[in-house]
Amino acid sequence: MCSASSSATLAFVESPVQLLNVLEWAYADARRAEVQRSEIQRADAGRAEVQRADAGCVDGSRADAGRADGQRADGPRSDAGRADGQCPDGQRSDAGRADARRADGQRPDARRADAGCVDGSRADAGCVEVQRPDGPRADGPEPAALPDLTVVVLSPHDPMTRGQLRRMAELARDEGFRVRWEEARGGAGAPIKTIGGLRGPLRRAERIVIGDPFSRYVQLLLTLTRARDLIVVDDGTATMEFISQLAKGEPLVRWHRRGSRGARDMVFAPVSATARRRLTPDDGRRVEVFSSMPVEPPPGVTITANDFAWTRARFGPPRLTGGTDLVGTSLVETGVVDLERYLEAVGSLARAYGATRYFAHRRESAEKLSRVAGEVGLEIVRPDLPLELIARRGPIGHTIVSFPSTVVHTLPLALVGTGVQVAVCDVDPAWLTSDASPRAQGFLSGVTGTARDVRRLGPAPSRAPEAPRDAAPPTSPGPPAAPVAAS
Repeated sequence: MCSASSSATLAFVESPVQLLNVLEWAYADARRAEVQRSEIQRADAGRAEVQRADAGCVDGSRADAGRADGQRADGPRSDAGRADGQCPDGQRSDAGRADARRADGQRPDARRADAGCVDGSRADAGCVEVQRPDGPRADGPEPAALPDLTVVVLSPHDPMTRGQLRRMAELARDEGFRVRWEEARGGAGAPIKTIGGLRGPLRRAERIVIGDPFSRYVQLLLTLTRARDLIVVDDGTATMEFISQLAKGEPLVRWHRRGSRGARDMVFAPVSATARRRLTPDDGRRVEVFSSMPVEPPPGVTITANDFAWTRARFGPPRLTGGTDLVGTSLVETGVVDLERYLEAVGSLARAYGATRYFAHRRESAEKLSRVAGEVGLEIVRPDLPLELIARRGPIGHTIVSFPSTVVHTLPLALVGTGVQVAVCDVDPAWLTSDASPRAQGFLSGVTGTARDVRRLGPAPSRAPEAPRDAAPPTSPGPPAAPVAAS
């Protein structure tokens, strides 16, 4: 196996969702290349047909060396297959005929390009078979060859994120890709060691794929590459904000951050500005965004749709439970939504839709999840893979209810044709904390409003009336279930 230093494409990821979308991009890229190869083969075959037809009549005599056998396999003569079978002088020149039948008397499926037979006699050494122009296109679900790709994992501190990244790395290796795990945040000297080790591969790589353009680590690495082909894959709904800021020429800042920039931001500003320029296309640089989000590309940026073809090819379809599952969010942990209001909304949704399971976001705190289990009575599921894969593998509820997040855009694509309905609950402005960014409400509304193939629920009541305990949806007997890992 080749080393990472010889890879034509380097991908940098810091979360399991980014790595999933790198695999989706690689699969889509290979399928595009397969289609292009097929089109080239078809064009070459067409040119060979024309050349044989042009060579069929030389000096007014018939030269059957260029003849595309005018007799079809079923007997009737096909003028479409003739290379001007009758020359202008009406004379047949059988000496130049290339035998159109195999030794067993059957017509070959592929037509022969007899360009090597220039003396009018049969010269098998110079006569090669080419694919018929009307043959099947090579655009099936499985590409013949995958890109030369090395995935570099810039490992974070969070244990849940690390665990999901380990599982996703296994899937990437199973697909035949190299994975390079970097403890990029493993101490004071880790960044210097990581960047030093990646300097050579970065300079040699022909293409760079990144999952988080807001990451300072990624921005620093972008300043070291000479690649003229840059691809940004989805990092959730942050892709929408990235495209907006890139189009406006604004600094790359995460949507949920607020307030003036600190000293570290000021020191890092030149690096961030350089990275933003690298992500701006010019005459010698191509920038592609591979996304399932509804985004409008800035001038020069190529948008390629992520339809989760790899996920659908590898997993499912799932078994449906017939119930409702809730999807958690880290809006409380990022300081956007108030904890108490969030718990009230989760309780209201669980009662209204009969939900029994709560799929936790990897960044949700153990304390919050304990309250969800104890106060609402939901079974907490801690997925060991991105939810798109968990849902596709199943079992999964017939209805999935989520707050504004990436999954309201991705799950309808991953679960197309399965009968699962995805519903989204708006965030009431009253739920926002006093520290929430002024852009928060507009951004969350945009995430919900642009989602396709989902059911809009509106905000859940922030304080729902208490229902009798026996009126709640049935759960497992005994105390609330402890968190479990989905597998």
